[in-house]
Amino acid sequence: MSDGDTGSVAADCDLVEASVGDRVAGVATVVLNRPDARNALNAQLRRELKSVLDAAEDDDEVTVVVLTGSDESSAFVAGADVTELRERDALEQREASKRPRVYEYVDDLEKPVIARVNGHCLGGGSELALGCDVRIAQYGAKFGQPEINLGIMPGGGATQRLPRLVGEGQAMRLVLSGELVDAEEAHDIGLVDEVCDPEDIDDRVYDLAGKMAAKSPVALELAKKAVKAGSRMGLEEGIEYEAELFALLFASDDKNEGIDAFLEDRDPEWQGE
Repeated sequence: MSDGDTGSVAADCDLVEASVGDRVAGVATVVLNRPDARNALNAQLRRELKSVLDAAEDDDEVTVVVLTGSDESSAFVAGADVTELRERDALEQREASKRPRVYEYVDDLEKPVIARVNGHCLGGGSELALGCDVRIAQYGAKFGQPEINLGIMPGGGATQRLPRLVGEGQAMRLVLSGELVDAEEAHDIGLVDEVCDPEDIDDRVYDLAGKMAAKSPVALELAKKAVKAGSRMGLEEGIEYEAELFALLFASDDKNEGIDAFLEDRDPEWQGE
């Protein structure tokens, strides 16, 4: 895939928009835009988001992805499309649950993904945010796993990713009660990494994204893999994996460029190799 394809792929979508470098070089902003349903994840939105994330993964102009909801939607993602869920039987749901789903697309992306949570982030929306690497929310946003209120349970990874972030007790509270928490409480329990005033969220999100995008793409990819491994491996296994990835970076041109730039007191010019 050639440079710049993220925007062109998004241009063919009805419910997902994307731009690259509009605010910060190397940063793709992917916007979910289904305002009539507050970005509820229906089949079309999932399909289009997958295609745009695929394009961002292969786009040499993209180093970091910011995922957010449109201003018109006043939500990040308000949940799954309940109408679609009502129409499925068990066999159809097993088919729909085949991986990789959109949650795995976000979680498995080699490039860092920042969730810019601009409103309600519920059910499948919370699970989408859980797949991101950093979650920054604005005051007024709400979080929760209300599936239990429908006689079902989370099916997009929340029963596994949520306890790893907030602990088993807090995860049980949210999953079994369906309670919603505001952005401040979500931050207190570790579900959200930062909370900002609505007028400040863009400055903070793109400041952080820009700092990431200024780093070696190779180092970003391997560092992300190492950190994610920490919640999926035992300690000794994880340390061994980290050491292997660390050594692998010593085969990259970016490692030599980064150290040379430091010693020569100049900005590095990353090649991504």
